Amino acid sequence: MSSFLSITANMNTIFAVLLVFVGCCSNVVFLELLVRKFPGCGNIVTFAQFAFIALEGFIFETNFGRKKPAIPMSNYVIMVTMFFTVSVINNYALNFNIAMPLHMIFRSGSLIANMILGIIILKKRYSMSKYLSIAMVSLGIFICTIMSARQVNTGAEGSEDQDVYAFLHWLLGIAMLTFALLMSARMGIFQETLYKQYGKHSKEALFYNHCLPLPGFLLLSSDIYNHGVLFSQSTPVEVPVIGQAVPVMWLYLLINVITQYVCIRGVFILTTECASLTVTLVVTLRKFISLIFSILYFKNPFTAWHWVGTAVVFLGTLIYTEVWTSVRMALRGKEELKEKKKLR
Repeated sequence: MSSFLSITANMNTIFAVLLVFVGCCSNVVFLELLVRKFPGCGNIVTFAQFAFIALEGFIFETNFGRKKPAIPMSNYVIMVTMFFTVSVINNYALNFNIAMPLHMIFRSGSLIANMILGIIILKKRYSMSKYLSIAMVSLGIFICTIMSARQVNTGAEGSEDQDVYAFLHWLLGIAMLTFALLMSARMGIFQETLYKQYGKHSKEALFYNHCLPLPGFLLLSSDIYNHGVLFSQSTPVEVPVIGQAVPVMWLYLLINVITQYVCIRGVFILTTECASLTVTLVVTLRKFISLIFSILYFKNPFTAWHWVGTAVVFLGTLIYTEVWTSVRMALRGKEELKEKKKLR
């Protein structure tokens, strides 16, 4: 019986890892296809993702609103305000000449933000390996950011005033990503506090985080409508299953929404089956693969220094997750097992 449960748990873990890699990596591809055609389409993408996940949660999590939340609604309102702000700002930052690889690398700095706010708010203290990893991630992001800033300066054609404007425009995008990074870390700490008090209700939190912000999109309705019109005017392509021609941007948006849901569900399953170390490692490797694919497939500008910065970011992330310690312990355990078998 125990071996059967072990096999089932392993199958669930493998399934969750596949969902994360397939869903999240595909999601990044279709997001870039959308952004390359319409750089300002972040709001309609965010709205579509929120609406889809909220609808799914309303049906399957709350049983059409009949199931009461385990965590008080007032706490969800605070959490949702932070979550909505982070999601909108992260997507809107793409309007400010932020390349997708830089966007992904910069968001990998969540470790830094979490550690800084953990020290300030929760009075936490960390080991030297943690501080080393944070220093490496900071250095990697700094290298990539500086190299991207140089490309903004040298890549813009026009007068000196236009160059300065392009740089300031890009700098505003960096400021937005920084704010979203810190706000996301603060939300994580708030969520951690709630889970300690009321228990873990990840799927419930997923629903309310996507449902409650929907009225906020009324403030962005004109932008969403304008991009909806632009999407409808895009080149039509025939969908094999239904045999109908659909504007290609709407098709990209639909696939982006579905893959986003698959990605989030995969992470949710993984958190129930694995230790946080495994989850962090899987998500880190997924980011790296998405980054490499974005560079190679979309031919994004990426210098040797960008590669150095990227390597430092992900190496620092792996050190933070203490992968090497876990590997050494696993190898040591195997050696001890072999020794025991020899003694027998």
